[in-house]
Amino acid sequence: MSPVPPPGLLRRLLPRPWTALGLWLAWLLLNQTLAPGHLLLGLALALAFARLGGPASSALPDPGRGRAGWRRPGIALRLAWTVLHDIVVANLQVARRILGRHDALDPKFVWVPLDVRRPRSISLLAGIVTMTPGTLSAELSDDHRHLLVHGLDVDDPQALVAEIKTRYEAPIRELFE
Repeated sequence: MSPVPPPGLLRRLLPRPWTALGLWLAWLLLNQTLAPGHLLLGLALALAFARLGGPASSALPDPGRGRAGWRRPGIALRLAWTVLHDIVVANLQVARRILGRHDALDPKFVWVPLDVRRPRSISLLAGIVTMTPGTLSAELSDDHRHLLVHGLDVDDPQALVAEIKTRYEAPIRELFE
């Protein structure tokens, strides 16, 4: 008979197996190799990072842990569609502005007040803002209540704030807060 591990041991050793697999595959894709050294190093790093913040570790506490987003797939899909749509539209707008007259650009830094509080929500919002061409998340205030956003062409700072809050922050808040 083969020894059977105690119940829950595997979960304690590797609390996030899908995260580990994703990190390992990302490592291999980024390095573009299946060399044994990269296979082992990527696996070791993936296993180590996947354990951070898991039940067996409190290295990265996140009060937003949970699967709230998966209980609301409609909101998640709507947010994904909005982000993809905005990325395509923003690419076209940025290309038109860059190829046009440079003096027509009005770059600005704008502080966006945050209603989301959980680290996961703030990170997702900052990532979405950065992925959208023409905007970039530059800084998070020390109290985590404001996100500094750089806009390539900002005529109305309040309109930029309102757009970020309604198009991105509101669905994120519904998913994870």
